[in-house]
Amino acid sequence: MEYLDFELPIKELEDQLDKCEIIGKESGVDVTESCKNIEKKLLKTKKEIYKNLTAWQRVQLSRHPNRPYTLDHINSLCGNTFMELHGDRTVKDDKAMVGGLGKIGDQSFMFIGQQKGYNTKTRQYRNFGMSNPEGYRKALRLMKMAEKFGIPVVTLLDTPGAYPGLEAEERGQGEAIARNILEMTRLQTPIITIVIGEGASGGAVGIGVGDRVYMMENTWYSVISPESCSSILWRSWEHKEEAAEALKLTAEDMKKQKLIDGIIKEPLGGAHYDRETAFKEVEKTILKAYKELKVLSTKELVKQRMAKYCSMGEFKD
Repeated sequence: MEYLDFELPIKELEDQLDKCEIIGKESGVDVTESCKNIEKKLLKTKKEIYKNLTAWQRVQLSRHPNRPYTLDHINSLCGNTFMELHGDRTVKDDKAMVGGLGKIGDQSFMFIGQQKGYNTKTRQYRNFGMSNPEGYRKALRLMKMAEKFGIPVVTLLDTPGAYPGLEAEERGQGEAIARNILEMTRLQTPIITIVIGEGASGGAVGIGVGDRVYMMENTWYSVISPESCSSILWRSWEHKEEAAEALKLTAEDMKKQKLIDGIIKEPLGGAHYDRETAFKEVEKTILKAYKELKVLSTKELVKQRMAKYCSMGEFKD
């Protein structure tokens, strides 16, 4: 397990607990009471740290290398029913954007999401979760296929942003994202969107227009990352903590601003501490949202979705 800077007190206590258990085994001395005291202290420390997280600490947790990614969620939700679909039928298959058909129980869903890598090799293969235009066009192709067969769409957001390279711009990165936003607002099938990690700018919104939008507890969703914001305002990354607070990018902030519909609770310490519990919470959220949406007529579904996004940004003095 890798630990972030603010998690070091937890690491120290876990190391103490391991040593205590080893001493007990090797010496034959009863250390049960000592171990229990350390466990109590560990739980108390965890609660104190994770219940008072700053915006920047939540950003760090969303990027934790052990955090489950899109395919981890899909494989847990669908088991062996998931069938990945490839290519945009124009340029190539973008490995940063994954998608395909899968079942939760007896209900089929079209799953689409950004996929990051687990090590240096797979991170390069997945382009660090940054999609090219063909990735967004693949996503749109799959959404249109789902619409044709009346299959609900589930999108999982986890990206540091759309790929900003020269080739991406030449192939129309902005147009591809804008096209997806337009088509998703009028797609005639339910769309459920969940931010499972980083939700950075247009890269996330390109597959993020949903009838129901949820964020996991330790994720963020914003027009810009804290580091980039700090670089623009202060010409340095040193103010990223300040930028994170000002951007109001956490799940709590987004819910207050009515930009999302709900927050998915994570196990104490984050989704990587207890993956199975995190996967179950995501599954419950998807099924609950689909139950609410499937009773709506196609006309009402699209009407509500458009009204939802048209009302964003409105405020009263």
